[in-house]
Amino acid sequence: MTAERPPSFRPVVAEVDLDAVRANVATLLSCAGGAALMAVVKAGGYGHGAVEVARAALDAGATWLGVALVEEGAELRAAGIDAPILLLSQPPIGAASAVVAERLTPVVYRAPYVDALAKAAEAAGVDRLAVHLKVDTGMHRVGCTLEEAEPLARKVAWRGPLYLEGVMTHLAVADEPGNPLTGVQLQRFEDVLSQLTSGGNAPDVVHAANSAATIAVPEARYDLVRCGIAVYGIAPAPVMEGSAPLRPAMRLRAEVAHVQRLPAGEGISYGQHYRLERESTVAVVPAGYADGVARRLFEVGGEVLIGGQRHPVAGAVTMDQFMVDCGDADVAPGDEVVILGRQGGEEITANEIAARLGTIGYEITCAVGPRVPRVHVG
Repeated sequence: MTAERPPSFRPVVAEVDLDAVRANVATLLSCAGGAALMAVVKAGGYGHGAVEVARAALDAGATWLGVALVEEGAELRAAGIDAPILLLSQPPIGAASAVVAERLTPVVYRAPYVDALAKAAEAAGVDRLAVHLKVDTGMHRVGCTLEEAEPLARKVAWRGPLYLEGVMTHLAVADEPGNPLTGVQLQRFEDVLSQLTSGGNAPDVVHAANSAATIAVPEARYDLVRCGIAVYGIAPAPVMEGSAPLRPAMRLRAEVAHVQRLPAGEGISYGQHYRLERESTVAVVPAGYADGVARRLFEVGGEVLIGGQRHPVAGAVTMDQFMVDCGDADVAPGDEVVILGRQGGEEITANEIAARLGTIGYEITCAVGPRVPRVHVG
């Protein structure tokens, strides 16, 4: 029996708008040119809550789900979700029985894993286990080589209960419009598909498009698109902001815990690297780097919203708290602080924070720590 999560008394919440998830899935389906849509819900739904996002995405028309780990797929099955779940990378060979037991659709790209899956399926009395072959066309992360694809497809066909349902690849630079590598990768993929077809191993489902390609690369959409970051309302890259009408789903908010008026020249937080240029009201926010607020946010001009106004983070973010220089604004304990999201007419986006920190929007939501309660609305 799983222990219930204890109540949270900290006024820090990641509010997740499931209506925004549904709207984003509908938008992506309209971009997909008739292809089916897989909602990628790995890493706890990119920090948003895997089960809740999965259900909302399926409500909106997604027909597949994607995860990175067997454990993530098992979580969805335990929640009663029966949709096809693609396991996007090979787990250790020892996990083959769990893959079969949880009715996951495995991605394969190494012969020993194909053998392990076949044995696990036979042992479980499963007479038809769909697998998807992943081909490395230039990402150089995981996948079989171009030369290995046809022999592996034949091996799948020979291994009793296995059947080659899908063939896939992953695009490395689809979020960089105009980068010629995308075209090179797709041509390599087409060559592999031609070989498989001529060898009698044509798959039922072909897929290559991530969020960026779903929006911007029509020739990559094939039968199925795999959408991750865009499901959560975040553009795949800053250059793609506005390329599709996406709605951010997460709003990370807190409440002012303490306020003090300090004179000009006072230093704030560890190291005293932030000094007040004038007498100011300093607010303490009860969230820190253990919650996903980057320690060096103040060094890069990080801001939060209080009373619909932007205010700079003052000094190093600590594990559980950070300070905000509110100047002469009227701020009191209990006032809402928005770290990520909209307040009034202002908005701080994941890509804005990411640009300041030299990273990507994906990392901002995934970093929101497990001790921050997720409240799902919509």
